[in-house]
Amino acid sequence: MTAEDRPAHWVVWRQDDNGNRYEVRRCETREEADALAAEMEARGHKQLYWVAGR
Repeated sequence: MTAEDRPAHWVVWRQDDNGNRYEVRRCETREEADALAAEMEARGHKQLYWVAGR
């Protein structure tokens, strides 16, 4: 695992149709955050989800 993969927390973000950004959840691992973002996107809503290190 590289230093890039080890921030204190990973954050799942959501951007709505109006460009507003919201923190959805903080996760301990990148894998957990990626899975949550994928789950949210699979619901078919128009929002954009992404993961960023905190």
